[in-house]
Parts: sequence; structure tokens; C-alpha cells
Amino acid sequence: MRRRGRGTGSDPVGNGDDGGPATRAVIVRDAVTIGVATGAYGLSFGAVSIAAGLSVLQAVALSTLMFTGASQFAFVASLAGGGSAWAGAATASLLGTRNAFYGLRLSPILPAALHRRMLAAHLVIDETTAMAVSRDAPHEARLAFWATGFAVFSLWNLGTLIGAVGAHALSNPRTLGLDAAAPAAFVALLAPRVTSATTRAIAAACVAVALFAVPLTPAGVPVLAAAALVIAVGAFRPPAPTAAKP
Repeated sequence: MRRRGRGTGSDPVGNGDDGGPATRAVIVRDAVTIGVATGAYGLSFGAVSIAAGLSVLQAVALSTLMFTGASQFAFVASLAGGGSAWAGAATASLLGTRNAFYGLRLSPILPAALHRRMLAAHLVIDETTAMAVSRDAPHEARLAFWATGFAVFSLWNLGTLIGAVGAHALSNPRTLGLDAAAPAAFVALLAPRVTSATTRAIAAACVAVALFAVPLTPAGVPVLAAAALVIAVGAFRPPAPTAAKP
């Protein structure tokens, strides 16, 4: 009988389909690495939240309850630009809809029990989805999802707390330019996704719409107008052709 994790033959370290200790160690290591990198980014979110006028408690609450980086940065960027909380919330909600589609993709590997499924839903973000779908075996996908989710959640919130407390200790965070960091960080978050001629054209159109709306509408509305353009393009754009399987 083959012992799990010890491996035999061509799989001496347990990296095969049985998901041995070496495979689990690699998954956990990658999850922690992602968590550390995300936690470092959480430092900037905590700082820019204070610069946007939020309290330390409000910044921490956003990271704990909203827990989706792009939406959080969009929210504080709207506030930093003079927009209302409602405009910021609307922008954040539009960006957060992608997590619903992630949930559809991850549904087969998520737990069936309602309380665990609700917890899993809170951890459905870019990083956990990417880690889970990169694994073929269901048990490895589940481990990648949970390990990444807990690592990112804990270190993102810790980073937010440290960044917020540090910025709060300053007499005026805006003197360091932190009020401009929120929109800059948001742009940096989206820039890696603008990789093709089509996405660059859509991004340019969104910028043009937002700039046109700035002198005509209240703060926060230009961002919503740009988001509406993206939704319209996505709704009417024909699906990309799929390559035939050999």
C-alpha cells in the first residue's frame, strides 16, 4: 500500500496527484508570500485612508468588512477627490461585482455547509481565485483558496492598521502628499490589467469621459460615468473566439 506523502517511483517527494506534504508546503508558502506582499500594500491603504479623512477605526472596518483592495482604494479615492460617501460606495460596488463571477467559478470547490460557505464568500478575491484555479486537484484548490484567503486577510488588515495608525500620528498627512496617493495607488492597481490594444482603447475612452464630466458633475460622478462606459462595452462586446481543442 502506498503511504500518502512519502511518494514512490517517479514521485519521490510527494508532488504527484496524491497531494503530498511537499505539494501542500509549496501551496502554503506561495499563499504566505502573497499575503506578505498584499500586507505591504495594505500599509498604503491605511495611510491614504487617513489622508482621505477617515479615522483609524473606519479604515480598519473597511479592510475587515469590505476586504477587496480595488474597491477600497476606489472608495477612498472618491472621498479624497471630494466625492460623497454614496458616490464612493457606488464605485466600490461596481468594482466588487467581479467577485460574484469569481464565486461562480469557485463554487464547485467551496464547502457545502452554509456557515463555511458564507466565510468562503468573504474571502473570494483576485488572489484566492488565482491560487485556486491554478490547481487541478480539488483538494489542492481548496487548500490554496483557504491558505491564501487567511494569509491575505490577516496581513492586509494588519497592514491597514499599521498604516492608519502611522498616518494618524502625523499632524497633517496631506503635507506628505498622501491625499494624492489614493488615486495613484488605484491607477497602479489597474494598470497591469491594461495589456491589450482593446483594453488600452477602453481605458483611454474612460479617461476622456471622466475628464469631460469633471467640470460638469459633482465629485465622484466622473468615476461612475467611466465605469458605466466599461459596463456598456462589456455588455455589447461580442465574446472572444475560443481555440478549437486538438
